[in-house]
Amino acid sequence: MIGIFDSGVGGMTVARAIEQHCPGLPLIYFGDIARTPYGSKSRSTIIDYSRHNTELLLEHGASIIVIACNSAASVATGVLREQYPVPVLDVVGPAVDQAVQVSRSGRIGVIGTRATVRSGIYERSIQAQLPSATVLSQPCPLLVPLVEEGWLSRRETKMILRRYLYPLRLRQIDTLVLGCTHYPLLKHLIGPRIGRRVQLIDSSLAVAQHLHHYLQDHPDLAERVRRSGQQSRFLVSDCTGAIRQLAGKIFGRPIDLETIHV
Repeated sequence: MIGIFDSGVGGMTVARAIEQHCPGLPLIYFGDIARTPYGSKSRSTIIDYSRHNTELLLEHGASIIVIACNSAASVATGVLREQYPVPVLDVVGPAVDQAVQVSRSGRIGVIGTRATVRSGIYERSIQAQLPSATVLSQPCPLLVPLVEEGWLSRRETKMILRRYLYPLRLRQIDTLVLGCTHYPLLKHLIGPRIGRRVQLIDSSLAVAQHLHHYLQDHPDLAERVRRSGQQSRFLVSDCTGAIRQLAGKIFGRPIDLETIHV
């Protein structure tokens, strides 16, 4: 199975994108809603949570791990790759690749949680590929709670987004990385507020496309995942009516969310 974890429901955008790009492959998803958001946690706590999530997915039959949380990817990817004997993919690298490819001016904005921005992972990764790039990062700590509450079109969300994006718009970026997998659910609000000429990089789509190519390059692994004989499952560490409604909106169908204790 393809194992996917996130700090909440945002990673479901990754799971949905993987369904579309890798049809027929079973998924095991874990959303750690009880401990969300990860972005405000310390580095050591995020690493501990990421280890636990990985072990949980491996116990449920995962043959490959996708870190669908930018906060976790920014600090824990290397640790997980060293510690576990399965491929570990993350959302940062594919998003960086796309941003560097599409930017015309090299002025690239990044929005993310405090942990992601504090890590500097996007700045280092972008400038490693494009040394002349100017990378402008903006922490947006209020967006994850708003998405988790299902406030996807509320006036308050629009006002907060406008305030977060204004400094980036002033600096005339031409590309904006949505450095959190919750943010694709706000693309319809982000686009008009950052400017129609700014290219939005959706990290959930980027990692799904990367996984598709990775499995093409590793057909034995793809076949092992395909022949696992298991059905896709969606696990969460807590659940509310708003979460179930949001999951259905992301997938376009009712999703059976299994609550497990962590």
